[in-house]
Amino acid sequence: MNLIFLGPPGAGKGTHASKLSQQLSIPQISTGDMLRSALREQTTLGLEAKKFMDAGELVPDGVIIGMVKERLKAPDARKGYIFDGFPRTAAQAEALGAFAKIDVVLNLMVSDEVIIRRLSGRRVCPACNGTFHITFLKDEKVCPTCGAALIQRKDDEPETILNRLSVYRRQTEPLINYYQQQGLLRSVDGEGFVDDNYTAILTALDIK
Repeated sequence: MNLIFLGPPGAGKGTHASKLSQQLSIPQISTGDMLRSALREQTTLGLEAKKFMDAGELVPDGVIIGMVKERLKAPDARKGYIFDGFPRTAAQAEALGAFAKIDVVLNLMVSDEVIIRRLSGRRVCPACNGTFHITFLKDEKVCPTCGAALIQRKDDEPETILNRLSVYRRQTEPLINYYQQQGLLRSVDGEGFVDDNYTAILTALDIK
């Protein structure tokens, strides 16, 4: 099964894609994670992408498409895959359609208010790569896993979140109609509890 998880930043695409990836034994392909890895390693791609990611803007299509095309050639993607937050533009969707067959596009519906609350409270650990939310932390400055100092990613700061949402509405939200016209879209409410949302996703995908 070849899937796309669509939705605004902070909708839970990564969380649910990871869980479904394990259940179906197919890879979760997140261009965001791939780019952040390149940033940590200070690769040419990472340095090129940094200025766009810091501003909450999209990385140029040429960089993303080439990376995705190579990823789908890997052996673990032969039985299926889950795109987490890709494609993000109509141009990317059209380019993807030229070399990949998508079975279902799962759209997570979440309001801006919920998105801002979720993302602005997110903290990450640069030491163990853990991700946490201040709602569930005893000390929002210390990683509960390894004790290192937690940081707030620049793209999780309130001003950048608003810009990310603006970019999403302008460039990515039109994909809802794009895939709906192709008969591939299935929408799920993503504002509830994580387990309830995941159950709704399984139902939408006819997975038991």
